[in-house]
Amino acid sequence: MKACSIAVAFFGIGLAFMAAQSTADSNAIATVLALEHAWNQAEERKDSRALNAIFDDSLVYVDYDGSYRTKSEFLARVKSANVRPEQEVTEAMTGRAFGGTVVVTGLYATKGTENGKPYARRGRFVDTWTLRDGKWLCVASQATPTVR
Repeated sequence: MKACSIAVAFFGIGLAFMAAQSTADSNAIATVLALEHAWNQAEERKDSRALNAIFDDSLVYVDYDGSYRTKSEFLARVKSANVRPEQEVTEAMTGRAFGGTVVVTGLYATKGTENGKPYARRGRFVDTWTLRDGKWLCVASQATPTVR
């Protein structure tokens, strides 16, 4: 009987831990998804200062065309007068938490002009965020074009 009571107690503690972890994961995912939307808005407004705040200094960015960019290269492109985004939209985003890491997947659509020529792109993306000093930062991003 005593062993049964101990087993029930451990089971209850386990359930409480899982519930707390689930809430923490949900909060982390909600925060990161909000940052994803802020990223879109900052890119539309060419706000490199806002983007600087959400990217880790060691950002690894693989663009839709397969090109690799560092954080400074990505921010320089955003500031460039040759690039004029008109719309940055994210669709069907989902996040999965893994401790202090959140991986976001989704679909994106973007349009604007680059070097005087219009562009319209659609694709899938995977962004990896990590919690550093109490702040969520994007450490890696990869985009793949889709045909639709």
